[in-house]
Amino acid sequence: MDFLKSAVASAISKGPPFPYTFGDRVTLDQSIWTLYNGTRKEDGSHCSIFTFDITTGRSRLPLARNAVRKMRTLRHPGVLKVLDTIESDTYIYIATERATPLDWSARRKNLSTETLKWGLNTVAGTLSFINDEAFSVHGNVRLTSVYTSQSGEWRLGGFDILSSMKEDDAIIFSMGSVTPDSGKYVPPEVAKSGWDTIKRHPLSAVDSYGFALLAFEVFNGCLINSDAVGQTKNIPPAMHQSYRRLLNQNPKARLSVSHFREQGRRNGGFFDTPLIKLSEGIESLGLKSDGEREEFLIELDDVANGFPEEYFSAKVLPELLKSVEFGGGGPKVFASVMKIGARLSDEEYNSKLTPVIVRLFANPDRAIRVCLLDHLPDMIEHLPQKIVNDKIFPQMVTGFADVAPVVREQTVKAVLTIISKLSDRTVNGELLKHLAKTSNDEQPGIRTNTTICLGKIARSLGINTRQKVLIAAFCRSLRDPFVHARNAALLALAATSDLFTEDDCANRVLPALCPSLMDKEKLVREQASKTFDIYLLRIRKHASTLPDSALPPSAPTAVNGAMPRIGTPQTDTGWAGWAISSFTNKMATASGDMQAKPPDAKGEARASSVPAPSNTAKPAAASTVSQLHRQAVTGAPAPVLTRTTTDQFFSDAQDEEDEIDLAWGDTGDDSFFDAPLQSEAAIETQSLVAVSEFNDGGEPDFEGWLKAQAEAKTKPPLPKGLSKSSGLTNGRQNAIRSTTTGHVGSGLGAKKLAKTTNAASKTTVPKVIDTKPKEPSGDDDWGDAWD
Repeated sequence: MDFLKSAVASAISKGPPFPYTFGDRVTLDQSIWTLYNGTRKEDGSHCSIFTFDITTGRSRLPLARNAVRKMRTLRHPGVLKVLDTIESDTYIYIATERATPLDWSARRKNLSTETLKWGLNTVAGTLSFINDEAFSVHGNVRLTSVYTSQSGEWRLGGFDILSSMKEDDAIIFSMGSVTPDSGKYVPPEVAKSGWDTIKRHPLSAVDSYGFALLAFEVFNGCLINSDAVGQTKNIPPAMHQSYRRLLNQNPKARLSVSHFREQGRRNGGFFDTPLIKLSEGIESLGLKSDGEREEFLIELDDVANGFPEEYFSAKVLPELLKSVEFGGGGPKVFASVMKIGARLSDEEYNSKLTPVIVRLFANPDRAIRVCLLDHLPDMIEHLPQKIVNDKIFPQMVTGFADVAPVVREQTVKAVLTIISKLSDRTVNGELLKHLAKTSNDEQPGIRTNTTICLGKIARSLGINTRQKVLIAAFCRSLRDPFVHARNAALLALAATSDLFTEDDCANRVLPALCPSLMDKEKLVREQASKTFDIYLLRIRKHASTLPDSALPPSAPTAVNGAMPRIGTPQTDTGWAGWAISSFTNKMATASGDMQAKPPDAKGEARASSVPAPSNTAKPAAASTVSQLHRQAVTGAPAPVLTRTTTDQFFSDAQDEEDEIDLAWGDTGDDSFFDAPLQSEAAIETQSLVAVSEFNDGGEPDFEGWLKAQAEAKTKPPLPKGLSKSSGLTNGRQNAIRSTTTGHVGSGLGAKKLAKTTNAASKTTVPKVIDTKPKEPSGDDDWGDAWD
């Protein structure tokens, strides 16, 4: 092989320039030519190169020169197309379209019967043209003289002895027997009397006999021998009678190729097949009416498997594309284009289909756009990313705002297909802007599909974009009046639960899911329950990894040489367990001996349970349970037990409620802890008393508490100013409440608290408030003694 290539290259260098490059050698039997695959230097297109070595084959040189002359002058679609020819003293080159010997496919028997009929019909038409129009005789019709082009069509070659009967010195008369294996293919009259006898018989007689042998070879996949002549093995039954007439021993009674073809083309004949009809009608597809075009496409789908794939890509596909783009073929023709495109390689797809697809996306026809979007999954794998992102997507986004709902909906669905070909900037920028519009579309189906789309492309979005967009979009869809939109939002939240942080799950997602648990539709309630469980399970799993407390651990400190007594460990999981535990810790911090405190500077007598009023301008902040608890843990030195008046206790409770109202929104209901007040002046006269110190040696004053509880039953009713018949209206109460809201932990406010302190310093007689209910029950209520 290398020697032949070098010899050819050496011959070319000595002769005129040849604008083609030689490739691999192709096996070619029963021929005076050597066949190579080649490429054109100018554009790299494929071709075939037939070479004849004059030095070694000088005796057959007239045959080679005759073939060159006939191939250049004989023009017909069924004839092998010549691109260029060169002849020198040592060689002859014929560059033709890329051709493959037919015997390759015939011997492998990979051609269907319908394809073989289609090919024989093509060769029969070419021979009819040679015999009837060119008034010539081919004389070398056999399997090795037929080639297949890149489009899969059969091309007739082997013009070595093709001669015109108008020439007296035609080469067929003198050198017809020089062709390889000519004795196997010549008709009986020629074998008996020589080639000169063809002058006395019909002109088509020789080629009719050769065409019959060709038919036998293509249907049986082998070259014919003398014993097989006349047999009808593997030949379609409908062709038997006409086939035998082609082999008639009497040349004058022999059926011509043109008549054989006409018989086959009759209604119900062996050449009356859909494949042959479609191949002849494909070139006029643009001129057909809508009904004829639709009928043609139906037949095309029926015979798609019978056509050679090369014919579809090279002949059928270009005609269909022209019909779609310029001939009004519309979506139906484009659907056939996509079926053919599935058989193409990526290189062929990009060269033949991609440019047309880009132009069709710019077409304003809605039917074409919907068809393109429907078939986008079939073509997306063949389209380069740069083409999709830079050329197709900018045209595609016009569908998001189209007035036709079907275009908007199909555009939203197509996002799932095209997302893998878009850049991150396009996805997180322009695409989300358009999806934000469709999420508010007037059509509920489009809103639902947008939610589904966002859920499926969530992992293609940027991390920051997910936090900002997805939760807001899904939570808004949870309030959609369309039931399937709400259900789609729940499904999307369940599918993307791992994309959000635990804080977002707890603070944003779970509160939004709660109303769906009480949805009017069972479908939504069930899905909401499943989605809620998914997020709750994740929160619980994360919470199990958190520390028990955020406070820094510290050991308790000894008080007066003894460790403070710690309250009973909390085992109650009820709602009030924390309050009782804190109370015991509070009592555990008390130490020292009990002693009576002398009266204040003014000599006013007070009950032991009523603290003295403060002398400072601003009252010290009341110790909260949390502060006392921290004192117990940290072991602060000898904290003092602090008691407050009932008025101050309820005022602090009011302040806490106002803080909650500020965070969650005021519900408008009266607070459980709102005590009726007489007037603002009465509020100012209430005392904030000083702290009473006592030392019980580390033991709680349970005796004093029991005594106070016993005395509570005989206490007089509430003073007139604090009774429920107070003249203070509800509107006044609300006005007073409004002054305590605004800042977390503000209570009555610094100024109000200062006034109360000053008033307390001037008051000489403390007021004792009894919070006992009007109708006490038979059981003792320990809470009644907290006065």
